[in-house]
Parts: sequence; C-alpha cells; structure tokens
Amino acid sequence: MERNMFAMTARHSLTSASALSEKVCADGADEGCVTFVLHEEDHTLGNSLRYMIMKSQEVEFCGYSITHPSESKINFRIQTRGGLPASEPLRNGLNNLTEVCKHVLHTFENRLDPAPFLLRVGLHCYMSLSDDD
Repeated sequence: MERNMFAMTARHSLTSASALSEKVCADGADEGCVTFVLHEEDHTLGNSLRYMIMKSQEVEFCGYSITHPSESKINFRIQTRGGLPASEPLRNGLNNLTEVCKHVLHTFENRLDPAPFLLRVGLHCYMSLSDDD
C-alpha cells in the first residue's frame, strides 16, 4: 500500500512482531531511520518503551507522538547509529520491558501476604457451614 506523505512516497508493511503495528519508511531511506505506527496503544507503552530503547548506545534518537487524542495509536520514531536496523532496538526494548514487567509482578506477588485474606475467607466459609447445621 502506498501513500503520498509530505510529498514523498512511503512504503508501509506489517511487521512480523504484531498485526497491530506497521513500519513506515520513505523510499530510498535506510532501515536505521524508521517510524513504527503502533495501533491500540497510548502513553503507557510509548513512554516506557522509549525509555528502554534510549538506554541502548546504538540508538541516536527515539521518540513518539500520539496522532490525535481520539485515535488509539502512536507514531514511534527510531534512528540508529552504524547501520543497525531500527527494528532491532524496538524488538530489544519490547523484550526488556517485558522482563521488567515480569520482575515487578513477581516481586509484587512475593511481597503480597495472602494470610489475612485466606483467614477471612476461611472464617467466612466455616461460619457459613456452621449456620447450615
């Protein structure tokens, strides 16, 4: 699919990572300077993913913008150094963000003390059973 965008033709293709994203490159541009359109996403993913990607030394620029408040998609721009394809920092950033989220969830679940809840539920069940007698 081709569109006329800012008086230049752009190539659009679905990335292999998800059907909810597309990659936009100007004709003749290198793979190190790409805008990814992430559908059904907002600042929650945009800001945290930008942070994770910018931690890489190979990334020269990473930023995102929300096209319009009524649309749930973000334009995510990545520029890399040394000929590295922009899809690599995106993939690494998503993987790193997933690992951080898993760690936070694991830490939260380990710190959450289920004993008071289980005691209340157990006591409630015991009282319900004794009322039936």
